[in-house]
Amino acid sequence: MSQRASASIDASTPPGSLWSRMKADPQYAPEHLALEAVRRLGPEAAEWAARTREERPEITPDELATLAAKHFTALARLSGALSGVTGLPGAVVDVGVLAWTQARMVLHIAAAHGVDPAAGERATDLLVLQRVHKVAESARTALGVAAGRERASRFFADSQGGTLVKLSLKLARMAGVRAARKVFAKVVPGAGVILGTWVNSAATRDLARRAREHFQNA
Repeated sequence: MSQRASASIDASTPPGSLWSRMKADPQYAPEHLALEAVRRLGPEAAEWAARTREERPEITPDELATLAAKHFTALARLSGALSGVTGLPGAVVDVGVLAWTQARMVLHIAAAHGVDPAAGERATDLLVLQRVHKVAESARTALGVAAGRERASRFFADSQGGTLVKLSLKLARMAGVRAARKVFAKVVPGAGVILGTWVNSAATRDLARRAREHFQNA
């Protein structure tokens, strides 16, 4: 991957505004993340794919998708190894960053296969590929609810004090990790490094395989 191409897909974290929405509305955290990812990262993915094709006109869609998959799997592995925050807040940050990185990867794989990564339907693809929803119809319904709550700013704090737990479980499911083990590893200092590295990369590789199969047939 050229320096210019790789620069467009460097590691990033969810924006603060998204964290605020997800903390206030944890039930629909994956939907909020998917909507924001398509808005914020879709154009970036399209630009990356177009620029890389211009620089390397001989590259095939599958080869381009391989570049994205390898790059983001490496970022996921690094995230699992370097996360320095322990306890439940650290687990929330870790799985949130992982889910965001994975969404970025899926959108870049879509662009590699000539599918518009900024189209609204990509949010549905993200939720199905990341196994938040089993079918596209239920994903679309949930996205509609989340979008309506976003527009109306109808966000409520968890009166039982379980907001972070709920948010961590929702994001862990989206990122394809076993939430209980992940949270435990983050609470115990030092235990999360090896587990986090392995879990993050394995979950991301599995998602990359599903995304490539999906967009190859799109």
